[in-house]
Amino acid sequence: MPDRTVLSISGDDRIGFLQGLVTNDVKKAANGIIYSALLTPQGKFIADFFVIGQDDRLLIDVATSHTQVLGQRLMMYRLRAAVEITQTDLIVSRGSGPVPTGALADPRGAALGWRAYGDTDISDKTDWNAVHVTNQVPTTGVELTEDTYILEAGFEALNGVDFKKGCFVGQEIVARMKHKTVLKKGLARVQVSGTAQQGDEITADGKAVGTLHTISGDQALAFLRFDRAEGVMQAGNATLTRLT
Repeated sequence: MPDRTVLSISGDDRIGFLQGLVTNDVKKAANGIIYSALLTPQGKFIADFFVIGQDDRLLIDVATSHTQVLGQRLMMYRLRAAVEITQTDLIVSRGSGPVPTGALADPRGAALGWRAYGDTDISDKTDWNAVHVTNQVPTTGVELTEDTYILEAGFEALNGVDFKKGCFVGQEIVARMKHKTVLKKGLARVQVSGTAQQGDEITADGKAVGTLHTISGDQALAFLRFDRAEGVMQAGNATLTRLT
């Protein structure tokens, strides 16, 4: 998968270093894999990624488009921690069929298949846009942007945040949204009848409702204001109805 890059974090402080920064419990990645994110202090999205625990290092599987910003933030937070952050040559593979030896189940859910790390790409031909739309899974740079609050993007349902792990960057904002706020907007799945494009504005009765994102067949993911997303909506030359 050329759109993914794998970083390595090694050193005695690697677990404690990452644990204080990211949304999920890094200790759960021991000999396995977790899904997580790094946020701004204001609780907004910087990058999402997978953390893979190995004997002497942590691997970070991140979208290539966000490798630089993630690496820069990690270096900024490193200070005197005994860690080394480097980029590896590992290739990320992904599939939904039979699980290859050494592959790991995608921690976001069974429908997301497996991920593997090695010297060659052994990915299968799964239509991931269709899988993501059906299972309401956001994509880096599409549904997940610098303006995203992760709970509005469904991170909790995707096992991407642990509220019992302790502090992480942006934790106060995320916890407040979890415990004190009824979400008024967020990611949803919609039925699309007609022609529309990713990025089209969604309206209802002449009022802005949200934005259309990943499209697969006659369904799509959309970011919506829930109080306005009732009944028939419009985007491009299509009519939309909310499914979830």
